[in-house]
Amino acid sequence: MKLDLSFWKKASSKRKRIYSTIIIFVIAVLLTIIGSLVPLSAQDAKQISNGVNQTLTTNQANGTLPEYIFLNNFYICLLMFVPVIGPILGFLILFDTGMAMGAIASVQGYSPLLGFALLVITPVFWLEFTSYSIGITESIWLFRRLLQGRWRELKNTGILIGICALLLVVGAIVETWLISIAG
Repeated sequence: MKLDLSFWKKASSKRKRIYSTIIIFVIAVLLTIIGSLVPLSAQDAKQISNGVNQTLTTNQANGTLPEYIFLNNFYICLLMFVPVIGPILGFLILFDTGMAMGAIASVQGYSPLLGFALLVITPVFWLEFTSYSIGITESIWLFRRLLQGRWRELKNTGILIGICALLLVVGAIVETWLISIAG
């Protein structure tokens, strides 16, 4: 069976970036789902869930929850922009995120897949995973372009970091709001 890549060969650089981001997005989602399905002992699941809840409760009490969420997610996203190691770190972080989601679901008595499905219907999922996918994709593009001596890619990287920051600010505000109404 021959794979037809004519769509890629005929695509503009901008369209290739979009295709790349979509592919990375799908991989990120799949790795997060796989992470959520990793079986954990009841003790490990409870420990992870308690750690997440304690972090949220502490930052909510201090009135720093939006800032905490943004800075945590932006730091993670910035790591994903680093050439070569960014995608590796990003995929590991997303797998670990899935494990944490699975642990929380387990402790609360529902399926990790249901927990993931509930996350997917929120804007937070789309804002964060889009940002992470952009970061990982740009890491790959940046590495390739720098090897070619095309230093203008640094400008694209700066613009994309700004876009991700904006998406993650909105995501942090929405996530804080969702946490506050969920109680």
